[in-house]
Amino acid sequence: VRDALLDRPVGDWDVATSARPKQVVALFPRTIPTGLAHGTVTVLAGRGADRQPIEVTTYRGDGVYLDGRRPTSVVFGVPLDEDLARRDLVVNAIAYDPVRRELRDPFGGQADLAARLLRAVGDPIARFTEDGLRVMRAVRFAATLDFAVDAATEAAIAPALPSLAKVSRERVKVELDKLLAAPRPSVGLVLARRTGILAQVLPEATVDDAAWPGRCAWIDAAPVAVRWAALLADAAPAAVDAALRRLKGANDERDRVVKLVRLAGLTEPTPAVVRRALAAAGRAIAPMAVPLWACRGDAAGAAVADVAAAILERGDPLAIGELAVTGASLMADLGLAPGPAIGRALAAGLDAVLDDPTRNTPAELAAIARAAIAG
Repeated sequence: VRDALLDRPVGDWDVATSARPKQVVALFPRTIPTGLAHGTVTVLAGRGADRQPIEVTTYRGDGVYLDGRRPTSVVFGVPLDEDLARRDLVVNAIAYDPVRRELRDPFGGQADLAARLLRAVGDPIARFTEDGLRVMRAVRFAATLDFAVDAATEAAIAPALPSLAKVSRERVKVELDKLLAAPRPSVGLVLARRTGILAQVLPEATVDDAAWPGRCAWIDAAPVAVRWAALLADAAPAAVDAALRRLKGANDERDRVVKLVRLAGLTEPTPAVVRRALAAAGRAIAPMAVPLWACRGDAAGAAVADVAAAILERGDPLAIGELAVTGASLMADLGLAPGPAIGRALAAGLDAVLDDPTRNTPAELAAIARAAIAG
């Protein structure tokens, strides 16, 4: 409802109903009992490629929260307004009745949308301490909607940080990913830093106060694929790897971010230096380094990006497999048997070609191989 009122693309609809979970299951042929204890059933609407999951949740009131994540009990059959009262933010506590074509907005969500403001529903401290993930959602929505957060809601974030510590790292990572995919991640990052969220969930992103505005500008300007690397650019690669392991990041993502962090601070635009940096990252990562450098906001970064773009456009070799010879061709040309000497010869050839790509010819590489084997 929120996104529809903002004239934004609506990714999915969540349905609230007076029907109990068992009634929902009986009404639809294909359902998943996502969270029956909390009143949620996923209805699989449509068929084949057009099938989409729709979350259907019974109107409910929540009992006490003891674990900082979920209520210990729920009560079904409450009025819609009471169901909306358990939402995190007022802009998320708006319902639409498609039959009557009526909006239900008991807390002033439409006014907040018009004012571009985020407020917690009810008592902000109670709302955030109930479920620690809500503070992450607040900073994420600040970024994705480019909204301000009202003073009382922001002040309630710090007292809720102990509840945030109880939230699974996977859920925290999902919120950070969504924040970094926002049009202006800096809106949420500034809030996360100011309230202590960032220091708690990602201390590796520590940047001194003087450098922080520039870092935010870098992240905003960079493509989504390299924003994690821009955020963590000052951290040691080992610390970046540990952070993404802690947050349960996927292996391929962790590898990509670590490699990009190693590249992020490069300031020497000499072609040989840039080629070696790209080679160390690998052909798949190399194209991502160009915007990472270009968006850094300094002259050296722009110069390195220009050199890297030219290297990639020319197709300069960056790996042994891109050389003009192979192990088999060297063995045939030099009359050698298989063995470690061939590996040394190929490595020497790549080393020379990274310095000077014009040496990537069979004759040059054969000469380099002879020298490497003789040495």
